[in-house]
Amino acid sequence: MTLERIYDVVVIGAGPPGWTASIRLAKTGMSVALVENELVGGECNYWACVPSKALLRPPEALTEASEVEGAKQAVRGLLSAESVLSRRDKFVDNWDDSNMKAMVEKAGVVVVRGQGHLDGPKRVVVSSKNGGIALVANQAVVLSTGTRASIDRKVKGLTEAQPWTNRNATGAKKVPSSLAIMGDGPVACEMAHVWSSLGTKVTILSRNDGILSRYEPFVGERLMNVFKHRGISVRANVNVKEVERPNHKQDHPPLNITLDDGTTITAQELLVAIGRTPNTDKLGLETIGLKPGDWLQVDDTCLVQGVEGDWLYAVGDINHRALLTHIGKYQARACASAIIARAHGTLTSSNSGGSRSCNSYDPWNKWVATSDHAAVPQVIFTDPQIASVGFTEKAARSLKINVRAVDCEIDTVVGAMLHTDGYTGHARIIVDDDRHVIVGATMIGPQVGDSLHSATIAIIGEVPLERLWHAVPSFPTMSEVWLSLLENYGL
Repeated sequence: MTLERIYDVVVIGAGPPGWTASIRLAKTGMSVALVENELVGGECNYWACVPSKALLRPPEALTEASEVEGAKQAVRGLLSAESVLSRRDKFVDNWDDSNMKAMVEKAGVVVVRGQGHLDGPKRVVVSSKNGGIALVANQAVVLSTGTRASIDRKVKGLTEAQPWTNRNATGAKKVPSSLAIMGDGPVACEMAHVWSSLGTKVTILSRNDGILSRYEPFVGERLMNVFKHRGISVRANVNVKEVERPNHKQDHPPLNITLDDGTTITAQELLVAIGRTPNTDKLGLETIGLKPGDWLQVDDTCLVQGVEGDWLYAVGDINHRALLTHIGKYQARACASAIIARAHGTLTSSNSGGSRSCNSYDPWNKWVATSDHAAVPQVIFTDPQIASVGFTEKAARSLKINVRAVDCEIDTVVGAMLHTDGYTGHARIIVDDDRHVIVGATMIGPQVGDSLHSATIAIIGEVPLERLWHAVPSFPTMSEVWLSLLENYGL
């Protein structure tokens, strides 16, 4: 007989969205079980955001120092790969989740180790080497199992060649002599920057015309020029056709990568960064009438659609709304608030299997996540940084919004000139000309990530440009880019 335990809420997946929801619920007095099969802290803390940014900061700091007169004379030598990797190891606690687990448990959450899967409504079975237990939820089950790297199994020999995924790229213990990267998005570009700075010969293999094609065109164009200057090669409009790792006597021999243009390149490692796959294939979705392996559709309270009873939620990557840690945590806060509100009877809904309109709830209630529809902020930590929020011009026009793109060169701002000798950067805002509000913003340049939140607030608050004009930026800071943008708009 399987041992049963009863909790108010059971959460499967202890990444940032999972532990955020768990702690928020526990602080209200609810009993919460958090199920995790790997490390408490999840992908972001051990194999994605945290280690990648730890790896990216040393080369960025070195570049900053070498581009300021007076400081560059003190810069001697190259980056120490050993020290860079050691610093990374400290930020991920050497892949030991003791500290994260203790933090969650201190908040009153019970951590359950093992593989969790649904076994019908409000019932979760957890399997581990120590046996199995069943967790029964009085109020809700929250799914937060995240995603894994997609591998294109149509590419001959790719799986057998044991390519890198993001986990290998952020967790490597030594510097490869050469690295080919399938993909041209944020992960591909950040990892190209990291390993190139440590001496690796890097080649990006893009299916598109260039890199970062989902962003404003000037972003990919400018970063391509930076990459070219740094010796990072970009092969555009190519697909990987076949991968082979010869069975030589040497340990882990180089790969031969054949492209669809007939050429072959050789690299010590191949990083596959072509997208993500939801970790929903082993969640027992079939026991509640959903298809294993699918993305989960949710409403704005993160309630899973197609399941009766208002008890199943999904937060983070698996709902496919925005695959970013900060958005997953935002959804988790809304989800937890919705669970509490429904438990107290202050929030009701009719989820009988149909799709609930995202406009069914008051968009400013704390139990809904609405910002991930049109105001998703993201920073790509290459050098230069790329920061974006809201719509691109192309995306806004596809929605029939009457928009106008307004541009300025950030290097005309005194704060930027003082930050770096020879600073180069570009900023663009997308203005809804009918409402006179900003609906999108994109910047590229050193440290532009710190200017992004201003744009996020302007978009979320739907601040009229005439009012934004009275938000005076401090001199001499890079925030004066906002003054330049408003002036270029005509204010």
